[in-house]
Amino acid sequence: MNSLTDALANFARTAGPLKGVTILDLTRVVAGPYCAMLLADMGATVIKIENPADPDLTREFPPLNRNSDEPVSGFFAQFNRNKMAVGLDLKKAEGKATFLDMVRKADIVIENFRPGTMAKLGLGYEVLREVNPAIVFTAISGFGQYGPNSLRPAFDSSAQASGGLWSMNGTLEEPMRVGTVLGDLSAALYAAIGTLGALREAERTGQGQLVDVSQQDSIVSLTENALVTYTETGKVTVPEGNGHPFVRPYGRYACKDGYVFFGAYTDKFWREACLTFGDEAMASDPEVDSMAKRFEADVYLRKVKPAVERWLGAHTKAELEAMTGDRFPLSPIKSIDEVVADPHLRERDMVVPVDCQGARFEVFGNPIKLSGGTLERGASAPSVGEHNASIYRQWLGLDDAEYAELVRLGVI
Repeated sequence: MNSLTDALANFARTAGPLKGVTILDLTRVVAGPYCAMLLADMGATVIKIENPADPDLTREFPPLNRNSDEPVSGFFAQFNRNKMAVGLDLKKAEGKATFLDMVRKADIVIENFRPGTMAKLGLGYEVLREVNPAIVFTAISGFGQYGPNSLRPAFDSSAQASGGLWSMNGTLEEPMRVGTVLGDLSAALYAAIGTLGALREAERTGQGQLVDVSQQDSIVSLTENALVTYTETGKVTVPEGNGHPFVRPYGRYACKDGYVFFGAYTDKFWREACLTFGDEAMASDPEVDSMAKRFEADVYLRKVKPAVERWLGAHTKAELEAMTGDRFPLSPIKSIDEVVADPHLRERDMVVPVDCQGARFEVFGNPIKLSGGTLERGASAPSVGEHNASIYRQWLGLDDAEYAELVRLGVI
């Protein structure tokens, strides 16, 4: 591995399983930045590289904190904590040369441009591996680096639409996209996994590789059993609303002050639910005394659903959560304000502060909990080119004249 020099000791990660790993982050918006941030949280030194004249556009995304001198984006801060940042124009010859010097000292490059963009810049994987055979090159895109649709532009919704997920959600009358950018987020997770696998191989053999992650592929992998159901039976999965195609009872049910998810469908959980709600007769009813019987649609509609609706409708979300404890799956359907206030999530550092350009935001934490700890608490997100001098002069070793020339040319 090529860790940063002693001159950058204050910036390089000093803890975490990825301590000593250096990542060049060329990404923008969500999928790439989130992938790189997850690795930064685990100790990698991530250098975010932006064109100084055209930085990451999410720096202007809401919510904006207006208490600082200039509006600062909480959206940007949420996906870019624990990173250093430099400006670099890769379209200029001097920028390309500088980037190749950085690649020689790095372990990983992550980009999420449209396929072919890096090659057009003269900085494709084949070029980078010539200067650093061990480099791991992770490329995240809408449709992947090859295939007939690889050059199509894409956003998250493109992946949800083309990967089949959109057709499976909502109702038959109105299929709906998942309400968050699942195409971006899932691609980020798969990219992080693939990057770590390729890094392990590079450490073992000295040879890096291209990690190709498609948002469409990522969404297809999240469609549960829809694909195998079709290939085996010819049945096309359609929206089921808040229910499940065959698991019952399993879905959204009304209570006194909102809705809960109730999922006591196994024999053990069903009996626990019956006893919790004082319905011992239902627990021993021969019509519903096995999971297979409760899965039958007519039995569910006639006996199971009315019982569950009666049980839950008599209580509030808080009462139900307290009653059920660890006996069977039941979760209040929480609004985001309730999520932020959840003491369990607070204890698990899933709401953490991050500083960015004089502003402080509360953002989601890292769901990966290592016994040795991760680094999201007390983190900050960088301004454009914040670490130019540190990276270019101290890490790359540019002298005063070389650094000044890059500034004069508008390269950094």
